[in-house]
Amino acid sequence: MPGPDPKRGSYGSYLAFGDPDGNGWFLQEVTTRLPGRLDPATTSFSSADDLAGALRRAAAAHGEHEARIGTEDPDWPDWYARHMIGGRRTEPPS
Repeated sequence: MPGPDPKRGSYGSYLAFGDPDGNGWFLQEVTTRLPGRLDPATTSFSSADDLAGALRRAAAAHGEHEARIGTEDPDWPDWYARHMIGGRRTEPPS
């Protein structure tokens, strides 16, 4: 149905389009983030389970990072910290 979600619910309004270069785009209106999404300016963990979940996600992403670079990452603490604060960042820290 054309137009925004009448209730303006988070993730309820979206549009998709293609650009002249052949790229596809999908936009969604987000008014309230779903649980588990982190704001780098206000990163906090509400429980030990919440922090443990963030560490598990960071470990999985870091494993992919090490597979990409083909070696063990000696700076893994810096990588984990930036990943967790930046909300699932998977590139090496700059």
